[in-house]
Amino acid sequence: MIFKNDINYRKQSLIKLLNCVELHEQEIIQALFDDFKKPAFESVATETSYILAELKYTIKNIHNWAKPKMVFPSIFNFPSTDYIYKEPYGKVLIIAPWNYPYQLALSPLIAAVAAGNQVVLKPSELTPNTSRIISKIISETFDKNHVACIEGGVDVAQELLTQRWDYIFFTGSVPVGKIVAKAAATHLTPVTLELGGKSPCIVDESANIKLAAKRIVWGKFLNAGQTCIAPDYLLVHQNVKEKLIENLKLEITNAFGKNPEISPDFARIVNEKNWNRLAAMLENETILFGGKASNEDCYIAPSLVDEPSLDSLVMQNEIFGPILPIISYQTEDDLDIIISKYEKPLSLYIFSENKSFAKRIVQNYSFGGGCINDTLIHFTNKRLPFGGVGHSGIGAYHGKFSFAIFSHRKAVVKKGNWLDLPTRYAPYNGKLETIKRLLKWFS
Repeated sequence: MIFKNDINYRKQSLIKLLNCVELHEQEIIQALFDDFKKPAFESVATETSYILAELKYTIKNIHNWAKPKMVFPSIFNFPSTDYIYKEPYGKVLIIAPWNYPYQLALSPLIAAVAAGNQVVLKPSELTPNTSRIISKIISETFDKNHVACIEGGVDVAQELLTQRWDYIFFTGSVPVGKIVAKAAATHLTPVTLELGGKSPCIVDESANIKLAAKRIVWGKFLNAGQTCIAPDYLLVHQNVKEKLIENLKLEITNAFGKNPEISPDFARIVNEKNWNRLAAMLENETILFGGKASNEDCYIAPSLVDEPSLDSLVMQNEIFGPILPIISYQTEDDLDIIISKYEKPLSLYIFSENKSFAKRIVQNYSFGGGCINDTLIHFTNKRLPFGGVGHSGIGAYHGKFSFAIFSHRKAVVKKGNWLDLPTRYAPYNGKLETIKRLLKWFS
């Protein structure tokens, strides 16, 4: 298959994709707005520009990533030369989510193609306009035997999962991730699962409160909170809680005005089912700010919730919407009681000027990735792996890591014939002490 073995063919396919996505950028932006009123700025910043940069970076580096890598040989194999070959898995299934429906569909697709795989992409049915333009782009770019886009609902995804694949890449919720993993296990198919969880954001009493509030508001309410790495809940030291709340209110108003419902910069919840789920979280809670929920256009206001019970609906599962619970703490033991209640999160954020405190948090808790004194921005560095741990995911990608995740690393030793030491061969009589000395010497 030419797309498996010909690096130039893969590269030309990606160049063709680059030209096609540039041609259709405005259609993509419009589709994202039509699906859930995503602001054009956010569409460019988090979707179209990200994919363009990913394509250009991959095109530039594909030959270097794909070439065999020579490694230092083992002395026991002397004389030999040892290589790692990057081999495509074969037939890959990519199931994309709805929250960043363009970026999170095309980003793994780019890597899978670069690595030489055949790909079937299943975009989300919850964003039909974006799904339609993705299908159009793929049909205009690729041979149908190389890359195919299959649209449809849950039934289509379920049918695809009954098929045998060489690799599955899934982005979505933890419950669906378990279904994907179970289906993959039937054929021992390797998977990447990009999931989520309740990502904590800690604000200690040494933090720059004004700047922390600004960066938290940006990270939480981007895409109306429908971001897998958004701060899910705030843990704020009781000494600075009131100051932080006042600054959060101010920054929400600065960002979206006094009435965010009419702001052109605030997206909507993707559908009524998710709106109902989020609206229920606001019931019977102490609302410090926001709280308005209108089902006419799936609007949930940027909302601050004060001291919810850890058993409340808003604290049970990942929120995935514009609702920010605020919980105060006094000691690091308090933090541990709350954070340890939940599975390992996809992200963790710390706002602090206390370097030793921040270091302890990073070292003491397991999480996919995160930031000190900011939110979300670790996602943007292509030199950092992005992925979860435990229930928040399996595997990590971005940049070179994306190429690696869709490649099997095949070890090959090329043995020389001009010398053949007899020690390893039977009969072993009289060789035991010799092999012990050799192993001890070279260990």
